[in-house]
Amino acid sequence: MNQSKLIYCCLLLLFYFPSCKEKDQGCELDSEILKTNLNVEIVRLENEFFKAESAEDFLYLLEKYPEFSDKYLLSREYESKLEMANELFVFHQDTIMLELYQEVMSNFPELDSLEKEITNAFKYIQYYFPEFKIPKVYTYVSGFATDLYLDDEMIVIGLDYYLPFEHKFQPPDLPQYISNRYQRPYIVPMIVMAISSKFNKTDLAQSSLLAEMVYYGKAYHFTKSILPCTSDEYIIGYTPEEIVACFDNEEYIWSYFVENDLFFETNPFVIRKYTGEAPATDEISPDAPGRIGRWLGWNIVDDFRFNNELDLKELMNISDTGMIFRQSGYKPRP
Repeated sequence: MNQSKLIYCCLLLLFYFPSCKEKDQGCELDSEILKTNLNVEIVRLENEFFKAESAEDFLYLLEKYPEFSDKYLLSREYESKLEMANELFVFHQDTIMLELYQEVMSNFPELDSLEKEITNAFKYIQYYFPEFKIPKVYTYVSGFATDLYLDDEMIVIGLDYYLPFEHKFQPPDLPQYISNRYQRPYIVPMIVMAISSKFNKTDLAQSSLLAEMVYYGKAYHFTKSILPCTSDEYIIGYTPEEIVACFDNEEYIWSYFVENDLFFETNPFVIRKYTGEAPATDEISPDAPGRIGRWLGWNIVDDFRFNNELDLKELMNISDTGMIFRQSGYKPRP
């Protein structure tokens, strides 16, 4: 049996018997960062739109929230705003939509804790990136049309996507391993992860697996830096058991990538096997979680930053993925 096959067999066994150990993740946010005079107020557009009683009411709302109307609802694709207002009126009077709205209000009666989490996240982002401009934050019930919308001016959270996973209303056409991540604790990590792309200068022109690994690694590192007290499971979307198993098998995962010369692979179909959405990374083990290349990239980026004593902004501004890889000093934990 050659060495790569031996590694594969070992992985099968080790992933099948994951360790049950847990680590204490006690943590406190930086009080100096939290002193920043910044507060986020979430505007609950679902209330205003579902309480509107006529097309004229919707016309008023479209004028009241022009950026939401133009960018999220795409009002410019309609011949007139009156046409759009009439369509919105019918949509918000649908019995299923009314029931969905009531379920959202039942599960999200208030958003005080979410406002606080987003406020703290924005304070951290502004601390590291003073140029970051605070966007408006809206919630909405779209009938599972959009989960999360972000641009420089606004964020729209589709609360219907984040109902409890056992709820009868669930996002359609999503496999369970993805829909399981659409839960309340994932909202802020998803927002921060999306914002990270604005500051992530990774050069993806190489179109290599390593470039994607480093890109995602920087995105996860950014998110963890902004949300230091958030569990890794809500950042990468693995269960605690999967995270423990990955660290228990870190040396074997690394060896598999090295033995198969994967880092500079440019075939997009091969790259997708290790960084794309999937229930498992079958090439390594049917018990290895999907997106394992992203997880490994996160570890490489962690080591690069701390071994080179960089601040977060310096890290995010580095575009050379090869340099990050070479100078990371990364080694699997024994």
